[in-house]
Amino acid sequence: MAVIGVLTEPTPPTWWKANRHKVYGVLGLLIGYLIGTNLHGADLQPQHPRPSHTTLAPTTPGAHRTHTPA
Repeated sequence: MAVIGVLTEPTPPTWWKANRHKVYGVLGLLIGYLIGTNLHGADLQPQHPRPSHTTLAPTTPGAHRTHTPA
């Protein structure tokens, strides 16, 4: 019986090859968290002040007349 070849074990993978899916997963979660916490309330249009409906009418008669009686 003759020996044709010697079987050797392949070299183990590097740390990067063995753990890159974990690194990409953690980075994806971190980036998603940062985007979610910083952009959750972003307004697409700037808000302009609007007139309030709670302003009180003047207490003195004739202080703000806008028309003359006919």
